[in-house]
Amino acid sequence: MRFVVVFLLLFVVFFYFNIFFFSITSHGKHYNTFIDEHLNYIRLLRHVLLDISAQIVNWFGYTAITNDLELLVVGHGTIQVVYSCLGLGIMSFFAAFVIAYPKKLKAKLIFLLLGIFGIQTLNILRFVLLAIFWDKKKGDLILDHHTIFNIIIYVIIAVSIYFWIRHDDKKLINRAEN
Repeated sequence: MRFVVVFLLLFVVFFYFNIFFFSITSHGKHYNTFIDEHLNYIRLLRHVLLDISAQIVNWFGYTAITNDLELLVVGHGTIQVVYSCLGLGIMSFFAAFVIAYPKKLKAKLIFLLLGIFGIQTLNILRFVLLAIFWDKKKGDLILDHHTIFNIIIYVIIAVSIYFWIRHDDKKLINRAEN
């Protein structure tokens, strides 16, 4: 029961902190210039994801151009990387689960870092594929790419968490048998 309460509390804090932070770094009613210019981790994450995606596209022989929000592949398409594309909700879920789960700090830290790296690596792969192959004119048939990406990521996270938890269960079983 403690795990569930801590997980839910952490998830709500992480998820809504990101939304709050986005609101104070976006021009509007609650905008804060200092935070936007000096502490804006959301802009930094977007910049890193766009730059890495563009570099990978260039390695494949295409010409990619980026600005603060977009990745353009010359002769192919443009994707706009908005807040919902950054994976902050997924990372909030993952981080809350890992931190709340009763394991040793070292195991949590390693799994958390690898998981967030994996989530963003798959996000970059999505940006690269969308920029090269996605045609806005054809539109999305049944599900949009955000929904498809979220389903894939949550399945991967669920499988990863299963094996991460199972790893300790096997150790406990082996100790009990000895």
